[in-house]
Amino acid sequence: MTLRRVLAVGVAALVAWATFSPTPMRAQGTQGPIAPKPGTTVQKAPEGTIRVKVALVNAPVAVHDAKGELVLDLEQKDFHVLDNGIAQHIESFDLGGEPLTAVLVFETSSHIAPLLRAVQKSAIVFTQTVIGPSGDSAVLGYDDTVEHLLAFTGDRDKIEKTITNLKPGTSGARLYDALSTAVGLLRARPPSRRRVIIVVGEARDSGSEEKLGAVLREAQLSNIVIYTVGLSTTAAALRSQPTQSGPIQATPPGTFGRPPIPGTAQTPTSEQQRDGNIDLLALAVWAVQHATAVVKDRPLEVATVATGGMYQSTFRDRSIENAVDAIGGELNAQYTLSYRPTGADATGFHQIKITVDRPGVKVRTRPGYYIAEN
Repeated sequence: MTLRRVLAVGVAALVAWATFSPTPMRAQGTQGPIAPKPGTTVQKAPEGTIRVKVALVNAPVAVHDAKGELVLDLEQKDFHVLDNGIAQHIESFDLGGEPLTAVLVFETSSHIAPLLRAVQKSAIVFTQTVIGPSGDSAVLGYDDTVEHLLAFTGDRDKIEKTITNLKPGTSGARLYDALSTAVGLLRARPPSRRRVIIVVGEARDSGSEEKLGAVLREAQLSNIVIYTVGLSTTAAALRSQPTQSGPIQATPPGTFGRPPIPGTAQTPTSEQQRDGNIDLLALAVWAVQHATAVVKDRPLEVATVATGGMYQSTFRDRSIENAVDAIGGELNAQYTLSYRPTGADATGFHQIKITVDRPGVKVRTRPGYYIAEN
């Protein structure tokens, strides 16, 4: 055999190996919605270049009867899941059993300084009712900056001490940046654990670089549920020395008591907002679809609706503990359904609809998730 023929045979063999070799050319996808590498910043890539596929969707489900009591005796066969109107096979089913990993996020701005003592007193409720014996947690604080106060730990004494040692800071409130940081921390945690964010703060953002819709889009794709405890700025004002004259704002933060200024960007719910009513579900879906848009209306409630969590409003000091206790109670009585989307590969927003074979009950879950175009 000539040298030229040997070389030709060798080249042919290499081509055949490259074509038919079973060795994967790309790393296999991780379980759960495909996420960026741990430590990357949320939503830094331009809109439309984030993801094109979802591997596993987790849907948290709370079911209440006509009296508002949680329903705890349902089985997998009682649930039906639609993804963009297409029936899905439920791959796994659980009732409050998977270990919990939480990021606890606390506003520490000077605005809520008069309420900080009440927040500190809730520390034991967080560890006993929310985290529990098998959970772990990290703690963040935010004002003009976002501060990592405690890395993930299952040591309840350390978690309680971190919360009881919260200190008032500056006047800013970078809520969206804090949420973005929390999402980034949870993405690196095992997908086998339930991943939640619990925010205690005002319904306002000041100075964040991140947009709420972008953060919520990432939370949905990472199967992260957000729970929020809204602190009352009115309560804080009543407990502090007056610093300026003039009436207290009559409308909640983010809402308006008069027509908007001409030229102001409008949301789909702006007309309802003018009448004092906001369709939170529509606003949450709109925020996720328009990830780079500015969302100022009731951000704590929008975050919970978008991810399937629960919002708790507070006014009296004691109700902060009650609000945290209510969140912990739901986490222990929450169904989690998992499925791999079939027949639902379209980009854009995917609506999740879950029904239960029991009359007279109310089902709450997240509204869906967003798949961006390439």
